[in-house]
Amino acid sequence: MTWKKVAEKDAIAPGKGKEFTVDGKKIAIFNQNGFHALDSICVHQDGSLAPGKLDGDVVECPLHFWHYNIKTGELLDYIKGVKLETYKVEVKKDGIYLDI
Repeated sequence: MTWKKVAEKDAIAPGKGKEFTVDGKKIAIFNQNGFHALDSICVHQDGSLAPGKLDGDVVECPLHFWHYNIKTGELLDYIKGVKLETYKVEVKKDGIYLDI
């Protein structure tokens, strides 16, 4: 894996998420008690999770209200055993980095 800078430190407001394309992958990074990154696309109908509503460690897909844990990538309703890929995030002086 390689650390890649994806954003400036202030690019994602607290309590919000933002989508980035890194090496052809759409990844959502959430600023919720630290930074957390996971695949951005909901498995239901390919909607972006990045603009979803956060409640603690859970993001709600804005299209059809499916829920994912932003730390583990686990889908919390409907289908057991479904997980989105998660990524390590590191904040450095010059920005936010993902291990991808």
